[in-house]
Amino acid sequence: MSVAKQQNIGWGREEMAKRTALDIPDGSYVNLGIGIPEMVAQYVPEGREVIYHTENGLLGMGPAPAEDEVDPELINAGKKAVTVNPGASFFHHADSFAMIRGQHIDVCVLGAMQVSEQGDLANWSTGEADAIPAVGGAMDLVAGVKTIYVITQHCTKSGEPKLVESCSYPLTGKAVVDRIYTDLAVIDVTADGFMVAELAPGISFDYVQQRTGCKLLPGPQLAEAANH
Repeated sequence: MSVAKQQNIGWGREEMAKRTALDIPDGSYVNLGIGIPEMVAQYVPEGREVIYHTENGLLGMGPAPAEDEVDPELINAGKKAVTVNPGASFFHHADSFAMIRGQHIDVCVLGAMQVSEQGDLANWSTGEADAIPAVGGAMDLVAGVKTIYVITQHCTKSGEPKLVESCSYPLTGKAVVDRIYTDLAVIDVTADGFMVAELAPGISFDYVQQRTGCKLLPGPQLAEAANH
């Protein structure tokens, strides 16, 4: 299935990150993946505290610093400059992974190349011969973190669906994704498959279905709205 990409519809990257941030509970310990997931930290609702963790050994990560305040020794797992919040702690990366593997991190937000309707995630390689192996901590994160959110464009640049019946790329983890935030919709992974919980402004259910590689189900809120 291939659908031509259209511009300037649905949510932008910042809006996707902001929508995801709304679903992270107060007091959560959170790990953010590279790319759009990193932007989630900018949109924590007022009055809510979220403690950010990064695999290279920091709990209490703050926002990106101003250009004249960059400390080259303060970076996240993606090698981007960060700051630290009051009360932050530093530790060996082995201890950092012990936190992940011990299920002490509440939420992880990752990007994706593909997500299957069973919640399988492929987000580190296309499997091509010249692909760069770069799984990083993703396999540990999806296995050890309690809740996995994915932020991704609904389709690739060429218009191919990223939400599919089964992943064709190497898996990061099987049946690990709980909720997906795309530029078109918020979609839950359920025992019955993908369920659309919310549509982006101006986007119809049929529009999303046409750009998805498997059957979608309308969530309760959509079904209720359709009856009014």
